[in-house]
Amino acid sequence: MKQTKKIIMMLTMTAVFLFSSLVIAPMATFAEVNVEAESAILVDAETGDILYAKEADIALPPASMTKVMTEYLVSEAVANGEISWDTTTEISDYAYSISANNSFSGVGLRMDHEYTVKELYDAMAIYSDNATSIALAELVAGSEGEFVKMMNEKADEMGLPDAHFVNSTGLANSHLGDNYPEGTEPDDDNLLSARSMAILAYNLVNDYPDSLEVSSVPTQEFEGHEMLNFNWMLPGMPGHIAQYTYEGLDGLKTGYTELAGYTFTGTAERDGNRLISVVMRTDSVEERFSETEKLLDYGFDNFSKQVLFEEGYQVEDESTIPVVKGKENEVEIASGEAIEAMVRDGEEDLYSVTLQLDEEVLNEEGSLEAPVEEGLEVGQLVLTYEGDIDYGNLSSDEEAVEVPVYTTDEVERSNWFMLILQAIGDFFVGLFNSIKGIFT
Repeated sequence: MKQTKKIIMMLTMTAVFLFSSLVIAPMATFAEVNVEAESAILVDAETGDILYAKEADIALPPASMTKVMTEYLVSEAVANGEISWDTTTEISDYAYSISANNSFSGVGLRMDHEYTVKELYDAMAIYSDNATSIALAELVAGSEGEFVKMMNEKADEMGLPDAHFVNSTGLANSHLGDNYPEGTEPDDDNLLSARSMAILAYNLVNDYPDSLEVSSVPTQEFEGHEMLNFNWMLPGMPGHIAQYTYEGLDGLKTGYTELAGYTFTGTAERDGNRLISVVMRTDSVEERFSETEKLLDYGFDNFSKQVLFEEGYQVEDESTIPVVKGKENEVEIASGEAIEAMVRDGEEDLYSVTLQLDEEVLNEEGSLEAPVEEGLEVGQLVLTYEGDIDYGNLSSDEEAVEVPVYTTDEVERSNWFMLILQAIGDFFVGLFNSIKGIFT
């Protein structure tokens, strides 16, 4: 009897184990990544879809990641023809004092010497040089104080929540002595949330993709000074730091101050998919890279860009719209674009679309009036995600993914005789329905 009970118990435990393996194991591959940083975010660089977020709206000092905004405004000034990469400038006493301070990263700028915008930009983006950031700010805006105004105006334009810029470098104003920018306070510091930093990086990567050609440079010489990129994850880094190399990574910006801790905005591309990651206030140089690796691995391993609904998709039972006064009683409609998104593997079936017709093109009965042209936009297909994890999109304006819906054929207007017949028919149908209503 005891032996029989023991066998039954073993069989039961085996069945439970097998069931658990079937049910739980697949879910384990979707476990959330544990990022050791006070704040972090991971986004798709094409769609702006947020794939992971941890306290992403806490405003923290970004340290030298501030320079990404300086890079953006310099690139914009070049694109607008206000300056060129070959434009030359001398550095001010203020910029020189920062360059001569061994406490700050710098290439050792010289007074009474002309530097090109490209030289200054490269030193800023590759070597995180503070003095070159100031020199560029002064060149673009006339003074760093005026440049700070431009930074905050651009932040508002980009929709960076809680962004607050007080200088072009990312240093605390207290580090600048009496040179803190006009319009700011001596104890001010730049503030950005991980979300804001991701939006800023998203704009730089998409508006000025050539910036990655500079941020991806591991080492470069500057007037006899060897600049070593502070981004250890770049392929081609020398010596022992090459162990942190990450395939496909080509940017973007590190940062450190005592208050900010170790921060990093990274971006990498694999198989045509580019991701942007931000980690803020990690405990060490190494940790900001190891946590970035976790984030990027999580994104590349668990998400893929997929076409969820092809161009020409028709919603079942809603593939036509009634037409009045036409030679046809209805016209077919279909989506004019494919709907593509970064999808978590295994969640393809959790997406659906809803047809939303534009009431302005329809009459009171919800019909189109002939003549109807082929390619008339009549509404949108709106994508809906029905899963448990939805971090949204970087754009505050983009509440949902939608694509336009068009008519796929034309419907000519009926001639006057047919219109009269239709009107007579409609009259008698209406009369019959009224009489029927009286006697029922």
